[in-house]
This record gives sequence, C-alpha cells and structure tokens, in this order.
Amino acid sequence: MTPDRTIRQPGRWAVLAALVVLAVVMLFPFVIVTLNAVKSPAEYSSGGPLSLPHGLYLDGIAAFWDRVDFGLKLWNSLLISGVVAVAAVVLSVLNAYALGIGKVRGRLWILVVFLVANTLPQEALVYPLYFLAKKAGLYDSKLAVILIFTVIQAAFGTYLLSSVLGQFPRAILEAAEIDGASRWRMLWRIVVPISRPTLSVLLIFFFIWTWNEFFLPLVFLIDNDNQTVPVALASLQGEKMMDATTTSASALLGIVPAVAFFLIFQRTLTRGVTVGAIK
Repeated sequence: MTPDRTIRQPGRWAVLAALVVLAVVMLFPFVIVTLNAVKSPAEYSSGGPLSLPHGLYLDGIAAFWDRVDFGLKLWNSLLISGVVAVAAVVLSVLNAYALGIGKVRGRLWILVVFLVANTLPQEALVYPLYFLAKKAGLYDSKLAVILIFTVIQAAFGTYLLSSVLGQFPRAILEAAEIDGASRWRMLWRIVVPISRPTLSVLLIFFFIWTWNEFFLPLVFLIDNDNQTVPVALASLQGEKMMDATTTSASALLGIVPAVAFFLIFQRTLTRGVTVGAIK
C-alpha cells in the first residue's frame, strides 16, 4: 500500500461513518412511525412510542383508510401528480427548444422572467389564482390544480432545459436539416431521445414535488372527493377521535407512495444525474 493511499484511507472511513450516521438519523423517524402504526393503543400507552410491538395491529391503518376514504385521496394525488409531471416536462421541452436551440430574440430576459417566477412564494400567487379559477369556473376542481402546478413546474423545467439545450451539438441539427428534417421532427427524433436522461430526472422531481404540495390544494380543493393525500392528512390533525397509533398510520400511508415511487425510479434518477454529469 502506497503512503498516499494509507493517508487517504482514514479519511474515507470517516466519510463512510458520517454517511452511515446521517442515514440512521434520517431513517429513525420513519422507523418510529412504522412501529407505532402497527402497535395497538394499549401497547402505546404502556410502552410509549419507542417500545417494540408484540404483534401486527392493523386496525389503526384500516380505521384511517376508511375514515378519509384514502383510496380516493390516493387516486387524486396520483392523477394530479402524474398529469402535472408529464405535462410540465412536455411544456418545458417545447419552451426550452425555442429558447435554447431556436435562439429567439430576448432569450436572456425571458429566462430571467422564468427564474424570478420560481422565486415567488405561493402565498403571493394564491389570490390571483383564486380569482382566475373563480372566473373560469374551475374552482374546486382537479383541473385547476393541474393547470397551476403544470405552469409552476414548467417554469423551473424551462429554465433548466434551456441551459442544457443551449449546449446541444449544432452539427447534429445541421446534418438533420440538410437531410430535410423539419424543426418538429428534429425535436422529437433527435433532441428528445438524446435528452431523455435529463427529462426522466425532471419527470421524477415534478411528480414528487407535486405530490408533496399542500397549500394550493388546500385552497383550491374544497370538496372531499377532490382532496389529495396531504390535505386529507392535515384535515384530521387534532381530531379527538385520532389516537397515536391511527395518527402514525396516517403518516405512514401518506409517505409510503412517494417513497415507493422514488425507489422504483431510483435507477432512472441515478442514470440521469450520472449522464448529465458526464456530459
């Protein structure tokens, strides 16, 4: 073993130990919530939140599922998040193709507008959006939330993709243009396939971000049949009928779909980030 390798070895072990400690700290609340979700109220009262359950008590999960009609709320969140993710990626690609490759006039100022739009808090947008939704007859509908978050997510996606497509190899596009390919054909046959790793990362982020949104869905989704999972979870906080195990069950059911989606597409996310770093 060389001297340099010997010197670097303790540093690597220290970084690894720090990462392990960080992972344990991050996973500890999730483990506690899971244990309390499958624990009976009597076990919770006698042993506290840190005790291990003596068996699987699923009545808390079933009670919460039935009380809020969690299946419907889950479908609403999946529908809104899925449609927003796909629509925002498509809109981002079209905008970024015009700004990054089309080189439209005033491109820099347009990107500045998109950047500023991403910094605006939702509290500043809620009243204008509420007024527009009322006037358009879309208030208390899933379509209103889909349109709002599609524009919000596409603003970030446009800003990000414009810088990526601005570095797109011009030789490939010029060769396709010589072969008679239209701009529309170059977009869907050349630009999109080459940029697919980046688009996959945006799709995953848009889905998770929209899934976790709470404030605007709380304002725009009044009907119980239209509410999403975060709104349903918040609506039961503080109810006297909610014991500790049922509350833990609600938190567990709320986070599991997002975690499952992330784990399913983790390889796609890692591949997209790695390819972007290599480029």
